[in-house]
Amino acid sequence: MILADKIINERKKNGWSQEDLAERLGVSRQSVSKWEGAQAIPDLQKIIAMADIFGVTTDYLLKDEIEAEVPKTTVNIPSDKDSSYVPPRRRVSMEEANEFISITKKTTPSLALAVSCCILSPATLIALAGFTPETGNNLPENVAVGIGLLVLFAFIAFAVFNFVTIGSKLQKFEYLKKEDIETEYGVSGMVKEKKESFKDTHTRFLAVGIMICVICPVPLIASALAKAPEHIIVLMVSLLLSMVAVGVNLIMRGSTLMEAYDMLLEEGNYTEEKKAEVKKSEAWTSVYWGIVTAGYLAWSFITKDWGFTWIVWPVAGVLYGTVISNIISAVSKKNR
Repeated sequence: MILADKIINERKKNGWSQEDLAERLGVSRQSVSKWEGAQAIPDLQKIIAMADIFGVTTDYLLKDEIEAEVPKTTVNIPSDKDSSYVPPRRRVSMEEANEFISITKKTTPSLALAVSCCILSPATLIALAGFTPETGNNLPENVAVGIGLLVLFAFIAFAVFNFVTIGSKLQKFEYLKKEDIETEYGVSGMVKEKKESFKDTHTRFLAVGIMICVICPVPLIASALAKAPEHIIVLMVSLLLSMVAVGVNLIMRGSTLMEAYDMLLEEGNYTEEKKAEVKKSEAWTSVYWGIVTAGYLAWSFITKDWGFTWIVWPVAGVLYGTVISNIISAVSKKNR
């Protein structure tokens, strides 16, 4: 191991941050960051001071071939299986943080549009289903269904293309969602400043998006109360989906970038505790959505009513967000 690695290891063994070590040595955190990044070498006095603070020899710090000495009082050699073992944190540089924020900003509109397309995909099929020969429509039913399905699959294909493209761009930053991180000097301050400047925009997007989602059933309810013709009510269902698509689009535009800031700061849904819960709940989540998918396909093939069975997905999503996720979280906390 080189000097930089040894400084990192010894600092983390003591549970100190870069600021803690810098304070003990009477230097800036930036200096410690440069030492650990092998961008600079501490002078002899600082090496002697570090050896004293860490409880190791200067030979150990300076000579690459010498490994850490095991204290004589130590009975058990620490290993990954020990309950006291703390895995090293992933370090995030200023360049990585800026790249992640930049890519998130560029891809957020496309991601929001892809989600809106998924919501909007059955709207045309539902609207055309309401126009039967009884309503004076000359379009044959099989043609109407065919057009509706073509539009549906076109929307889904566009959405999947965007999901895959965006996912490939952000793949290298997946660790921010799951691993405990440590940002280099200046990163937290930069992210906090950007988050603060975006807060008003986030609030506006969120408020308008939620308002649209809340009022989206009003046209449908009004049509039903007014005893409007069936094809009008069916059109109102399509309008409802369109309004939900717009509302969700605005919510995602406001929330996705804010989540990126939270990942870098380990705040909100990305604290160390939340990440630990996510790791433990992944298996249960996969089982849940596997059952939902199987149930949806079985119901759809048996009833052949694909225009209605899609309701499984919003219901399953609401159920997961309000009930299932809380049960999984409670079980994870209990086990921990």
